[in-house]
Amino acid sequence: MPPHPTSPVRLSRKEFYELTFYCRTYAAELARYDQHRVNLKRCNQFNTWLSELKRYDSLGPRLSGLKPARPVARWQVMVILAMIWMILALAMPGRVDRNWSTVVLVGMMGTVVLSLFLPEHIYGTTMELLQAKVLFVVDTLLDLLNSGTMDFSEGAFFKARENLQAAHEELRQQIDLAHR
Repeated sequence: MPPHPTSPVRLSRKEFYELTFYCRTYAAELARYDQHRVNLKRCNQFNTWLSELKRYDSLGPRLSGLKPARPVARWQVMVILAMIWMILALAMPGRVDRNWSTVVLVGMMGTVVLSLFLPEHIYGTTMELLQAKVLFVVDTLLDLLNSGTMDFSEGAFFKARENLQAAHEELRQQIDLAHR
């Protein structure tokens, strides 16, 4: 009988080792994208991965404060605002004064245009913020590895640490580059 989805699962050494390798490749993959844009596919991928990580007994409590990524892109915000504008444009004439209707519709259209200038990190998780979340996971795995609770052989310990340190360096570099 498979375990209940909410019950914690023990993190084995093999799964931990595979997780360290995944972190290294994931960090390199995230470096390919524009740091200041929201990528819906990557946000959803991270959210799925985070929910898998939180089910492990040794990672769940440590990652409980890490919030999922917000997969909201600029085009989605623009479509919602344009739809509100269209509904108002169709509903207001005949119901309110013409001058008031014009003011509201011009103001709403100005909001649609203004949303083009809002930074995407206000409403969605940009790649830079996503990398920071992955960096938190990598640091958590490094702490868990260095605590000695995984009981690795010496070779596996150093290879896992090498994978996590490479992922840490890649993520730090990308975050630092985004701030220049």
